[in-house]
Amino acid sequence: MTNPDYRAGFVSLVGRPNAGKSTLTNALVGQKVAITSAKPQTTRHTIRGIVHSDAGQLILVDTPGLHRPRTLLGKRLNELVADTLAEVDAIGFCIPANEKVGPGDRFIAKQLAALHGKPVVALVTKTDLVDRQAVAEQLLAVTALGHEVLGEAGWADVVPVSAVLDRQTDTVTSVLLKHMPLSPPLYPDGELTDEPVAVMVAELIREAALEGVRNELPHSLAVVVDEIVEREGRSEDRPLLDVRVNLYVERSSQKAIIIGRGGERLKAVGTAARHSIEALLGTRIYLDLHVKIAKDWQRDPKQLVRLGF
Repeated sequence: MTNPDYRAGFVSLVGRPNAGKSTLTNALVGQKVAITSAKPQTTRHTIRGIVHSDAGQLILVDTPGLHRPRTLLGKRLNELVADTLAEVDAIGFCIPANEKVGPGDRFIAKQLAALHGKPVVALVTKTDLVDRQAVAEQLLAVTALGHEVLGEAGWADVVPVSAVLDRQTDTVTSVLLKHMPLSPPLYPDGELTDEPVAVMVAELIREAALEGVRNELPHSLAVVVDEIVEREGRSEDRPLLDVRVNLYVERSSQKAIIIGRGGERLKAVGTAARHSIEALLGTRIYLDLHVKIAKDWQRDPKQLVRLGF
């Protein structure tokens, strides 16, 4: 018999760059659907992760970190966030426990306050990085921010969470579900994302390429999947997919960083990405990576379109 109280809807996780949005998305879904990195601003696409529970279904829309844009790319990423917020049923505002509430958080909070009538749940992330006293102090500061921008009503809820330790993730799910409309499931049981495979593959390659590189690279790296095709002449029990991918950077110095001495770094990126992609696709792949220069692409409207932004 169908649960008459079943709820389903869309939630956008927002916050300044590196606030833990992608890590929380993956923890709630129970599988990697969004790339994570120690570098800010690694998310470029809205990733829909689907959380299934007996009480309902959450479709999580992970967005790029809201920030004051310095480039045309930054402006377009902020526009992507604004478009997303207009369409969701509720918003999860991620604020890390290990950093004081600052101007970046206030900038976002004021934008969220302008979305009149849309419930905003404040999520104090990364609670595993500080002690209980610091968590309590951050909860008070985040609550105060809600009253500052929304008046007496404040945030719809305030929830502390550690995605890394899977602490309070179930609470986050139940609190967000409370703000969803009554609805039958929107996606089939067991489906975890509706993101196109090529986008997921590109994001996994970006994650591998960003691991352990200099701070300048995350903003300058774009990954475009040219094709994913079945290798001809393979038997049905030993299929192989050819995955051909271009990595674009803005300068020759960045190309040298990606490739590494004697091609060692690019080889390591390919190995790490291949394992993740094979786990995603459930089949063996041959990954063909090429690094190209697209000079100042973040500021060039034509190149932004060509690279998928």
